[in-house]
Amino acid sequence: MVKKKRKKIRTGINVKSKKKKAVVRGVITKGKGRIRVNKILYQNYYPPYVKEFVEEPVNIAGNLIKEVDINLYVRGGGFMGQATAARTAIAKALDEYFNDEKLRKAFLSYDRLLLVDDSRRKETKKPLGTGARKHKQKSKR
Repeated sequence: MVKKKRKKIRTGINVKSKKKKAVVRGVITKGKGRIRVNKILYQNYYPPYVKEFVEEPVNIAGNLIKEVDINLYVRGGGFMGQATAARTAIAKALDEYFNDEKLRKAFLSYDRLLLVDDSRRKETKKPLGTGARKHKQKSKR
């Protein structure tokens, strides 16, 4: 009789973040300081200039990051929207896991969007127009 391997259930704190159409769900657990995006280390997932942008909450947190692992699952949107949502999810996860007021104030003083999702969405198209604001030019004669 062959024993079936069971999936290891990872428990931790769940976080969610959005930017435009990009949605990031993450789990923070005790670990060795690894951050994975869709099961790939984030250093290999993003291009160099976007990687620096995503690293900002990691740099602010300092040595605290070495105590935890963060797994992010990204869907939808473009690469920059996904990067912004991932950055927010990392900061939210660290804030919720450590529950440290100093860390929270550091995040807020650096950039409020680290802890608060960007609520702006695409404006809807209106009738008689080609877009949200653009309309056909009217002729007077």
